[in-house]
Formats: sequence, structure tokens, C-alpha cells
Amino acid sequence: MTEVKSHFSDFLKNIRLSKNQVQDLAKGHKTLRKRLLEDEDLSNIVQTTFLQGSYKRNTAVKPKNGNRSDVDIVVVTNIDHKKITPQEALDMFVPFLDKHYEGKYEIHSRSIGIELSYVDLDLVITSEIKNEQILNFMKIEDNIIESRLQESLDSDVDFYSYSKVFDNIFNFSNSNKAKDPDPILIPDRDKESWEQTNPLAQINWTIDKNSNCNSHYINVVKAIKWWKKQHPEPKYPKGYPLEHFVGEVCPDGITSVAEGIVEVFEKIVQDYPTKPVCEDHGVRTHDVFERISDEEYAEFYELVEDAAKLARKALDETNNSQSVTDWGELFGNEFPKSTIPPTVTKDKFTERNSPTHQIGSARFG
Repeated sequence: MTEVKSHFSDFLKNIRLSKNQVQDLAKGHKTLRKRLLEDEDLSNIVQTTFLQGSYKRNTAVKPKNGNRSDVDIVVVTNIDHKKITPQEALDMFVPFLDKHYEGKYEIHSRSIGIELSYVDLDLVITSEIKNEQILNFMKIEDNIIESRLQESLDSDVDFYSYSKVFDNIFNFSNSNKAKDPDPILIPDRDKESWEQTNPLAQINWTIDKNSNCNSHYINVVKAIKWWKKQHPEPKYPKGYPLEHFVGEVCPDGITSVAEGIVEVFEKIVQDYPTKPVCEDHGVRTHDVFERISDEEYAEFYELVEDAAKLARKALDETNNSQSVTDWGELFGNEFPKSTIPPTVTKDKFTERNSPTHQIGSARFG
């Protein structure tokens, strides 16, 4: 049914970052990166900077309730992790931060948070990357993506055209993935050690998964992230841990966003009643769910149980208007309302006892 497919299309546009929000992100991270590269004290240790996180993976959704958009910036240095402690590495950036962001930054365990009036920046420091091929890839690929994004920001395009910018950038990245990227080391102040992470492997995995899901995967992630924003308690999982979990349970070959949403919720209900171990891409020893408590996960699981029932009801509904109403109940006001009142019928929904793993429907986007 075309109407419901168009509703999903509009919903996904509604929850994207707006053009103004992306302009704020670009202004914030470009200013920070320029300052880092031009700083006299840091110029001897900073090799390059590049973007990571949901902004780079094209899985970001707009903030809610007056919150600011955020972007992650990785600063690649030539710091020798065998000679410099995590605390010493972070301390190297304090004079720079006091100069440009006094009273606006906070040093966390693994990163430095900078809160501006219009955007939040998360600065992640790495030790030296000795693989010249990967280092050059970071420099070249990020410059190309940034130039393409800036061209789009500078052009006078309508919102619909602008909303495709990140899709185009993501498709471009698909042909320019870093081959077998090694993990990089970042300082963990709490553990007093340098810990592995692999943002390039995360990006590669997302690109491949999206391709295997007929380009629906990143929109499934956005939709479920938005659903979680309707339920701020429990606080976790959210952000990347939630995205990672969605990726692990979302099957390849989905033919619509709606199908993927139902599959994800039902798979979690069926197979993950207790908190799982989520091995990170590129660093299998890192559990993405490590900092999520069993109690938080139990609360999250209860939310998913309710969401799975409602999503299944919406997908199976034969009445367009009622289906739109059900999806709106799941996702809130950003899911467009139907212009036709739903028809009330008796006993039109029977609760499922087990999820279906083959869902064929061309009715939903």
C-alpha cells in the first residue's frame, strides 16, 4: 500500500538531522580540527583528524527535548603509548582546551567532551598509527567526504534533496573502505591503560550490512534509535551500543524498513531475554554492552516486548489507516498521521506466540 510506504519515507525524513543542525555540526568540528592542526604546541604531535560515530556512519537522528546534536572527532597523534600514560596524553591537550574552550570542556574516561551553545563535540585521542596506508586513507577519505558535504551545504537545495546528501556520501564510502584496518589505541584514564578501538572497522561493517539489507539497514537503525528516544528510561542501551545490537539481530535480505524493525524486535524477544555479550567490530575482546547493567537491560527488554507486539500488529494490519495509526503509536508524532480515520473491527489482532523470520510484504517502506 503506497500510502504507508510514503508515511515511512516522510517519517525517516522527519527524524533526520536538519540542514541547520548539520551546518552547526560542520561549523563545530571544522573549527576544532583547524585549531588542533594550527596549534603551536600540538602541531608536533597531531598527525591528522577524522570523523567517527553515527554522523559518519549515517545513522544519526535529530536530538529531542532541546538537546544539541553531537559529533565525534578522532585526533591521531604520534604519542608513544609505551612511554606516555593515558593521563599524561590527555593532559597534553589541557592548555589547548583552556585557550579555546575554557569552562566548556570536561575530561571523561576515554574522551574529552566540549559543550558549545549549538553543538556537542566529543574528542578522542589516539596513540601513533604506524600503518601509513591507513593513516593516508584517513586523511584522503575524510577530506573528500567533507568537501562533498560542504558543497551540499553551500548549495540552495530543498529539504528533500538535502536529506539525500548523507545517503550519497555513504554510497561513496562503500567504494572507498579501508582494507582490513588495524585497531587503534585510545587512552582510558579510569583503567590507566591504552585500550583498543576500531572506528574504521565499524564503518566498514555498517557499509557491508547496509548493502546486505538492500540499503534498508541504516534506516532501521534510525527508526529504532528514534523509538528509544520515546522511552528515556532506562537510559541504556542507546547510541552506538543500541546500534550495534540492532545490527547483530537484523537479518540480511530485508525488503523494507518496516520488516527490519519487526524482525529486530522479535529476534531480541526470542533470543535475548538476558543481557548478551556484544563483541565490537574489529576488536572482538571489547563488549559493547559492558557498561550496561543487568537491571537496565531487563527494563529495556520489557520495552522491546511491547514494541514487538505493536510493530507486528502494524505490519500485519490490512487496513492502511489503522496501520499508520499503529506505527504512529510506536514512533510518536514524527510518524505522519493518516488522513483517513481507521476502521474499527473486532478481534482483528491475535497475539503471536513466536516471531516469523520470513516476512514478505511490499506494502511498507
